[in-house]
Amino acid sequence: MIVGLTGGIGSGKTTVANEFKALGIPVYIADDEAKKLMNRSKIIRRKLVKLFGEDAYINDTLNRPFLANIIFNDTSYLEQMNAIVHPKVARHFEKWVNKQNAPYVIKEVAILFENGGHKYCDYVITVVAPETIRLDRLLKRDDTTLEKIKAIMNNQWTDEEKVKLSDFVIENIELKDTKDQVRKIHNTLLKKGK
Repeated sequence: MIVGLTGGIGSGKTTVANEFKALGIPVYIADDEAKKLMNRSKIIRRKLVKLFGEDAYINDTLNRPFLANIIFNDTSYLEQMNAIVHPKVARHFEKWVNKQNAPYVIKEVAILFENGGHKYCDYVITVVAPETIRLDRLLKRDDTTLEKIKAIMNNQWTDEEKVKLSDFVIENIELKDTKDQVRKIHNTLLKKGK
């Protein structure tokens, strides 16, 4: 059983993913795997350099600030990059799933709905939090600006759009409440998997 985990930037997907891990559930973080593939795969590298130019990589490493500046200001570049990277991540995920021995797995994807990935999940969990809390978290966590955060948010679906298509919603404000919500969903998924 594949359970998608998504939510807007700063909603706390990583916190929720870690709670599922603590319950013994395998978690695949798609963004982390995408970054690894973008650094490892010669095919992806060649295509990204063709799309963005030589500055896409510095010292054999993906130049993330350079790319972020382009893709979050021009969605056509974001779509082209996703078309290069996402099929490889999907194949990597399939291989990973086949190696897991668990009642279900979590696939954490920031843009699960935006890229149509929810269609390949048995269930979807969306993590939500008020925008003020999300902005506060991001300004503390990342070396970034409000303008850059808003640009990323504008490229993601709203919580309302995601919630409509979700099977479960976790409101991530207080950690204790979040843990309780994760446990309840975990128990429900265990029953559904039987």
